[in-house]
Amino acid sequence: MANANTIAAKQESVQVIAEKLRGSATTVVADYRGLSVAQVTELRKQLREAGVEFQVLKNTLVRRATAEAELSELDQVLTGPTAIAFSREDAIAPAKILHDFAKKNDALEIKGGVVEGRVVDVAQIQALATLPSRDGLLSMLLSVLQAPVRNFALAVKAVAEKQEAEA
Repeated sequence: MANANTIAAKQESVQVIAEKLRGSATTVVADYRGLSVAQVTELRKQLREAGVEFQVLKNTLVRRATAEAELSELDQVLTGPTAIAFSREDAIAPAKILHDFAKKNDALEIKGGVVEGRVVDVAQIQALATLPSRDGLLSMLLSVLQAPVRNFALAVKAVAEKQEAEA
């Protein structure tokens, strides 16, 4: 018979995982089997620097958490050794870092994930990984917003120069 303390600890773990699933902008599930300790350490370092939490979790606990978080479709990718990257702020960072790391290290396999509360497959995670970072998207938006003002200023300057040349 399982110890009451053990059961309580597991129930608390399920609650914590379910809360992370609900609260994260992006969650990426990966199979890390075959990576060396040095490679996993490097991956964790890259993810930590981007503000992404990376954990190796038991599939049974994650399945219970997905049921609680109403993300049961994720259960189909919970086979074999499972590592999960949770990101609360940046929706692109975990997908981009894991995708880039998987390109360099064939042993890392992205299995799927959750983006903004919706279960997605590997192809959608890879599509997300190819998007520019949040800062890149903001700079693109800023340049698009500045273009009309800049063009107007250039037009006013050209008219002023023309009038000066005529005078």
